[in-house]
Amino acid sequence: MNRVIIIDDDKELCALMKKCVERENLSAAAAHSGLAGLQLISDHQQACSLIILDVMLPDMDGFQVLRKIRQKHNVPVLMLTAKSDEADKVCGLRLGADDYLTKPFSLNELMARVHSLIRRYTTFNSAAGSEAGAILLKDMVIDKACRTVTVRNLPVELTGKEFDLLLFLASHKGRVFTKKQIYTQVWAEEYAFDDGNIMSFISKLRKKIEANPEQPFYIQTVRGVGYRFNQEA
Repeated sequence: MNRVIIIDDDKELCALMKKCVERENLSAAAAHSGLAGLQLISDHQQACSLIILDVMLPDMDGFQVLRKIRQKHNVPVLMLTAKSDEADKVCGLRLGADDYLTKPFSLNELMARVHSLIRRYTTFNSAAGSEAGAILLKDMVIDKACRTVTVRNLPVELTGKEFDLLLFLASHKGRVFTKKQIYTQVWAEEYAFDDGNIMSFISKLRKKIEANPEQPFYIQTVRGVGYRFNQEA
């Protein structure tokens, strides 16, 4: 059963979210601080399919918790915030959050996001598991089953969305994709973000896989169109 881990210091809201999740035949567990949440993730890492993470926590903020999560896990993260500041949203997405929800929110919207994120995570993992083997590239190996990447024989730590983006582009070497096409395929939903968010993900990915991010070899920019994965890779 898919397990949802909720990290929020509002105990009443936590209990309500947990109850809603369990009504949808999903397992749920809650923690009310960053440290307790990280321990809960560690205890249930094999079963965890989604993390709902509040930005405001008593011991550390949600961004700090997210950084620690992304050091070890690629499970999708839905961040909650009482602020509508776009800077907070962009910060969370750049740190590896998969989606954002601003308080107050409706429980119907929450569950729609929960199901969407779990479905995409399950779909990508199932596809990786059913397509045995790896993509062998110049100085890079993408293991689809284990969802790992090595560059020049060194492991590269990617977030779940960064891995999905890299796998998508590398699976279509030489083909040019617009930002809208990339978002629609990798995020599996209608294009709703500005071009800066796609550019941010590409930039972070380049910094992790390219020998010289300023002159990228793998992910190339096609000016005025979008991006493509180098045919010669």
